[in-house]
Amino acid sequence: MRQLPPGTRALRSFEAAGRHLNFTRAADELGLTPAAVSHQIKEMEEQLGLVLFTRNSRSMQLTPAGSVLLEATAEALGLLRRATGRARQLARGETRLRLSLGARFATQWLLPRLPRFRAAHPQIELSFDICDEVRDFDADDIDAAIRFGTGRDPHTLAVRLFDARVIPVCSPALLQSGPPLARPVDLLAHTLCHVDCRVDGQVWPNWPMWMAAAGVEGLDAGRCIAFTDSSHVVQAVLDGGAVGLVEQDLVAEDLARGRLVRLFDIAVGLGPAYAYHLLYPQRSQGQPAIEALRAWVLREAGL
Repeated sequence: MRQLPPGTRALRSFEAAGRHLNFTRAADELGLTPAAVSHQIKEMEEQLGLVLFTRNSRSMQLTPAGSVLLEATAEALGLLRRATGRARQLARGETRLRLSLGARFATQWLLPRLPRFRAAHPQIELSFDICDEVRDFDADDIDAAIRFGTGRDPHTLAVRLFDARVIPVCSPALLQSGPPLARPVDLLAHTLCHVDCRVDGQVWPNWPMWMAAAGVEGLDAGRCIAFTDSSHVVQAVLDGGAVGLVEQDLVAEDLARGRLVRLFDIAVGLGPAYAYHLLYPQRSQGQPAIEALRAWVLREAGL
């Protein structure tokens, strides 16, 4: 009689435990207790007649048999996740799209423009996956994504939208009642804030970079306020007490409405290789909803 393989729950517990080599971390990832993970692994070992882990008081390791089974389990679960995601995409039909994008881009660029998309394409229903992590289109049930980077992926079509040109902005109130802001050097008398992060190991444009481009010396970088997210920079500026470095295209609506004021005609960026891209699988090329989204995003980006 052919032996049945372990169930999906046991395989998930084994894969997580084998990846972490720790039942507690595996349990945290799966939303289980360590005892439940240990019990499922024990049942799996008894069912297969194999020892999958060696354990002592301080650590655990995969046995040779466990290593072989872990590789196959990870591959099988990955294939199942991708197939499930693909099946969900097919079940949605051609008039529903799931778009993945970061919170900053969603808040500052897409959401103010979303009514225009719905007016232009009432037949297309958009849902969103708000996440800064790179997504797998099939495994994560995603039809398209907007991401910042080089757009290089042999299995994905990338449509370049715009690069990240970082500019200084302030509130109208600060411009009217604060210290003068007639020259770049005047910024040294103000509270300055920027985003502190890296992209592919490169430092995101900050005040020392902008001051160098403007030819301003004497900046005390230790007095600058660094945030991990540009939404916090924008809020600090809107509150009226700071000058912030923000991405020009992501605050275009605020600039147009006069909520923010651009200071000086100097911008800095990461370089021409980096930009925001609309990404989608090659197999989706030509699908009406994808092509409608592509055309609309390009129009909104001024392309």
